[in-house]
Amino acid sequence: MNDYLDKILRGQPINYEAFLKKLPDSFRRRHRELFAAEKVKTNRWLVTILDESAFAELQDVAKATVSRVDAAKKGNSHRHGTEVSFLLVYHQGLASSRPDVVVIGAESVDMGFRRARSVLVVENERNFYEHSQMLGFASETLGKSLELVECDVVLGGGNRVTRGAILEWLQGYEEVFCAFDYDAGGLQMFSTIVASLGEKATFLQPADWQPCLDRFRNIPDTTERFTRAISLAEGLGFVALAEAFRATGKFMEQEMILDE
Repeated sequence: MNDYLDKILRGQPINYEAFLKKLPDSFRRRHRELFAAEKVKTNRWLVTILDESAFAELQDVAKATVSRVDAAKKGNSHRHGTEVSFLLVYHQGLASSRPDVVVIGAESVDMGFRRARSVLVVENERNFYEHSQMLGFASETLGKSLELVECDVVLGGGNRVTRGAILEWLQGYEEVFCAFDYDAGGLQMFSTIVASLGEKATFLQPADWQPCLDRFRNIPDTTERFTRAISLAEGLGFVALAEAFRATGKFMEQEMILDE
C-alpha cells in the first residue's frame, strides 16, 4: 500500500485496479471522490489526488496496519512505512556545517535543540546544504528577513515530510515555508502539507515569474505529468506559476535557485 501511495505522490503511474483492491473498504467505497485516474499505458494509470485530507488519513491508516518488521517477514518491508523517521535539521545551535538529527517515533520525538519559531523545508539535498542561500531566497520571496536564529531548515526530500508523524511534528512551528521543485511532484508535496497544516504552510515562489522563465529547463517525462502540474498550480491558486509552465513547456528544479 505504501509503495502505491508513494508513487502517487511522486506522479508515477500505478496499476490502479490492483491499488483499489488493497484499499480499506471505507476508502474503496468512495475512491471516485478521492482519486481521478487517467490510463497512460497497459495496466498503468496516472492518479490525481482529489481529497488531500482523506489521502493523509489513508497514509496514516496504511502505516498503522502492520509493522515494517512484519512486512519484511512477508517478503517486502516496503509494503509498510517505517515506524521511525529521521530528519536532518540546521538550527542556530550548531557548531559546524554538520546538521543535527531529529528522531520521530510513533509516540516520541528525540531532538537535542529548541525549535525556532519558523521552519524552512527544502526538498533537495544540495539546496539544503546551501541553507544560508536558501534562507536568502526565502527572505526575498517573502519580503522579510529570515535567518537561522529564527528559522530552522529541514531536509524534506523524497516526500519524507508528507508522512503523518512528520506533519504532526511540523505543527509545532508557527510558520512552515516550503522550498520545493516547481513541478508536479513539488506541488503535490505542498498540497499534502497544506491539507494538514493549513495557513501555517507557505509555498516559496517569486512574485514575478517573468525574469525566471529561462530557469525552466527540466522537460516533463510525460504530457500527463505536465498537465497535472498545471492543474495542481491552478488548484492551489498559483496562477502565475501555471502560466510559467505553459509559457516554457518545462519545469524548474530548485537547484536553479543556487545559480545566481
